[in-house]
Amino acid sequence: MLGLKLPTDPRWVNIVEKNIDEILTDHAFCEQKAAATAMSLIVSFPEYTELVGEMTALVREEMAHFKMVHDRIIERGNSLGRDRKDEYVLDLLKFFPKGGSRTTQLVHRLLYAALIEARSCERFRLLSEELKDKELAKFYHKLMVSEAGHYTMFLQFARKYGNREEVDKKWQDLLDYEASIMKKLGKKETVHG
Repeated sequence: MLGLKLPTDPRWVNIVEKNIDEILTDHAFCEQKAAATAMSLIVSFPEYTELVGEMTALVREEMAHFKMVHDRIIERGNSLGRDRKDEYVLDLLKFFPKGGSRTTQLVHRLLYAALIEARSCERFRLLSEELKDKELAKFYHKLMVSEAGHYTMFLQFARKYGNREEVDKKWQDLLDYEASIMKKLGKKETVHG
């Protein structure tokens, strides 16, 4: 369903289980960044009324997810901790050339967002199926379903605002590029690392 070209090595869950606190901190910041991305799309492309409406709802949802993760961090007797760079996202954002028309820029940003949500969904599925902590596994199952909806929404908007054939070609090329990034990741207790 997600179209990812390289699945996450299931052993990544073993790395995560050794330091749940780290994955929760990283996850909290991922939710925050997802909300910021939605806000940025509103600010950058206010003339796309339907997009603005959906992004407004997404900001609320992502911040609710942030709160849910933050609450788990507090329940575990910890504090949020500091954000760290997301190597996956930084590498991913190098794929499309800078510039181009506003529509091209919008499509590229939507495709990036779709792929980040797809990979998050895939990772949350693994956590929901493999974590020994069944309460946390259930928590990640719920978020997995949400991420799948975000992935499809972003991809649908990219196809709506761009030429469908070109967008689908860019999407496949981006998926291939993302697979090459994933070959060097999966060794850290981070959502994408």
